[in-house]
Amino acid sequence: MTAPPMILWFRRDFRLADNPMLAAAAATGRPLIAVAICDEVVETLGAAPKWRWGAAVAAFAARLERIGARLILRRGRAQEVLDRLIVETGATAVWWGRLYDPAAKARDSAVKAALRARGIDAQSFPGFLLHEPWAVATGQGGPYRVYTPYWNAVKGRPVALPAPPVTGLRPPAVWPDGDRLEEWHLGQAMRAGGAIVAQYARVGEAAAQDRLADFLATRVACYREARDFPAGDATSRLSENLAVGEIGPRQIWHAGQRALHEGARGAEHFLKELVWREFAWHLMHHFPELATRNWRPDWDAFPWRGDSPEAERWRRGMTGEPFVDAALREMYVTGTMHNRARMIAASYLTKHLMTDWRVGLAWFAECLIDWDPAANAMGWQWVAGSGPDAAPYFRVFNPATQAAKFDASGEYRRRFIAELSREPGREARDYFRAAPVSWALDPAAPYPAPLVALDAGRARALAAYAQRGA
Repeated sequence: MTAPPMILWFRRDFRLADNPMLAAAAATGRPLIAVAICDEVVETLGAAPKWRWGAAVAAFAARLERIGARLILRRGRAQEVLDRLIVETGATAVWWGRLYDPAAKARDSAVKAALRARGIDAQSFPGFLLHEPWAVATGQGGPYRVYTPYWNAVKGRPVALPAPPVTGLRPPAVWPDGDRLEEWHLGQAMRAGGAIVAQYARVGEAAAQDRLADFLATRVACYREARDFPAGDATSRLSENLAVGEIGPRQIWHAGQRALHEGARGAEHFLKELVWREFAWHLMHHFPELATRNWRPDWDAFPWRGDSPEAERWRRGMTGEPFVDAALREMYVTGTMHNRARMIAASYLTKHLMTDWRVGLAWFAECLIDWDPAANAMGWQWVAGSGPDAAPYFRVFNPATQAAKFDASGEYRRRFIAELSREPGREARDYFRAAPVSWALDPAAPYPAPLVALDAGRARALAAYAQRGA
């Protein structure tokens, strides 16, 4: 007799290689039905992450077709969609790759309990991280709270070798029907910006593999020295692909280790950045309110400002501080932002403008195609001073001195700010094409005056910190 099919639920693991769930399922020899669901968690995504998730779905569907398989698309609450598919197909198992943010964990726990209650083999698999968040513990058995000890704990810890690419899936006797991706309108909230960002995105597993290979061949050696200069091309840019699982972290880890053993002097710092991502997810697993509450409770009384016209100027890249504005415009045009620029933009909002870090976190969650809920939350709280492993809370990054150090030629600022160039390049012009019409932006208008003098903004922040400690 033919074995009943299994349902493979893909969420943020859109790849054939280094995919433990897919490799294990293929090894069973059973008929496999791959499905992606636009469910209650996907529906809550911001405009850019939702668009990028849809692009990943499309690329993965095409990749499955090339090995004779299909990706079935359904929309609705995950439990209800899976229940219907089980009835339609006679499937007796549903497998998926684990996720660790609070919304996904709540959904997955409920789905697993409901499926098992009706006798369905419901299993979740690792693969999104190098180490399960609960598997790394301090000597006292608790979670780590500081990055450096966490790095020291995992840098020599074994990491499983990545599974080879799956080259074929046994099809079911009859394929269930599915939606057409365009019916989901996942890019609707992007409006004109979707076409702009699409020019800069590198979508799909093949693109991710090419990115890794190119970085290791040309840039990993100088990564440590060059990574803080946003005008250059020193980073791997794999965060976009990692966010939707178009490449696995185990593959990146082992590739970085090979580069390290071959003498690439920047490889260890590259591996540390991968582990920074791990640390963020370690924290979010153990402290699920990382994205919604101050990590340090003594910051709850801090006089953060809420949203305001000044915060809106920040969102639009119109603060009058070129390094800050270039960062915000880079994000709006490309869907990503250089890490050094993220720190400067976040510091300016939370310190010079005294604005609650959650205002900035929400805007990044709306605009980043490499949006990662754990890294985003930890990064914002780190800069604001309220979070784990935080920079000294009284550190106030000065955008002007940071620009002098990390963008001395002004290339990065001119690249994204049309008002600073006689003949703006494509990226600078694209910002005005992507911006909503309601913003009424004009590239021929004068560049805005600064919202606040840098020394005055710093003094105001330091005074508030001093009052906090009184």
